[in-house]
Amino acid sequence: MKPILIAGPTASGKSALALALAARTGASIINADALQVYANWRVLTARPDAEEETHAPHLLYGHVATNTDYSTGQWLREIRDLLAVTPRAIIVGGTGLNFTALTQGLADIPPTPPEIRAEADALGPAALHAELSTADPETFAKIDTANPMRIQRAWEVLRTTGRGLTAWHALTPPPLVPRDTAAAIVLKPDIPWLNDRIERRFDQMLSLGALDEARSALPDWQPQRPSSKAIGAPELIAHLRGEMSLEDARSSAIIASRQYAKRQRTWFRNRMKDWTNIPFDQNTNIDEIAGSIAERA
Repeated sequence: MKPILIAGPTASGKSALALALAARTGASIINADALQVYANWRVLTARPDAEEETHAPHLLYGHVATNTDYSTGQWLREIRDLLAVTPRAIIVGGTGLNFTALTQGLADIPPTPPEIRAEADALGPAALHAELSTADPETFAKIDTANPMRIQRAWEVLRTTGRGLTAWHALTPPPLVPRDTAAAIVLKPDIPWLNDRIERRFDQMLSLGALDEARSALPDWQPQRPSSKAIGAPELIAHLRGEMSLEDARSSAIIASRQYAKRQRTWFRNRMKDWTNIPFDQNTNIDEIAGSIAERA
């Protein structure tokens, strides 16, 4: 069986499709989402719940401590080891960079030392944006400059290695899973349906304990940590600190989630053009789609 890759924007139905495919193929489900790896955010990142995990093996979910940095390079090394012993794999998530690294390769960039990460955090997004535009215009022209995490990553690479991110990418080794060796799917949801689903899902998160997760994170909250980028986390923390009402936190988190979904759709459209797009809305029959994908895999 070929590896099955399922990408899609947040709340688009990826996990449900992965479970339907796992039921048909007996495959393990491997996480490709950059935030579902963190142990402290099961509800807020919409990780599969305990009951769903009984239906198929789920790997690389919730295995990273809150205070630990975790990069695409680390994910790629872990998934390489898993694929060596997992003959049937469904790799699912919304982090486009992980899928691009998996199918196109990733340069082996040295990790960022803690002191340089601290320097970047102290400078802040505006200063990093300005410095990178001058110091590494080639990289600056190619990355998503509206995403402060991408800006900081590029600045840290340049500061750590003296070589720009684009120059490192030129040294990219062969991919772990070349595109033509996998069944690669991008869910293309109806946007009004997705926006409504995002709102309803955040309300469900609140009812399932997202605020309790934020309350547990509050005593050691550090906004610069990668784990703190979970959508909804900064807003709920602000509410718990008395800085905004719960209704305002809810509204802000829903807006942030919709904006993130838009960035995801842009990445998939621009960087994963050769993947099979599958329309998705309230009328989609997940079992039928799973059957069609399973036949091709």
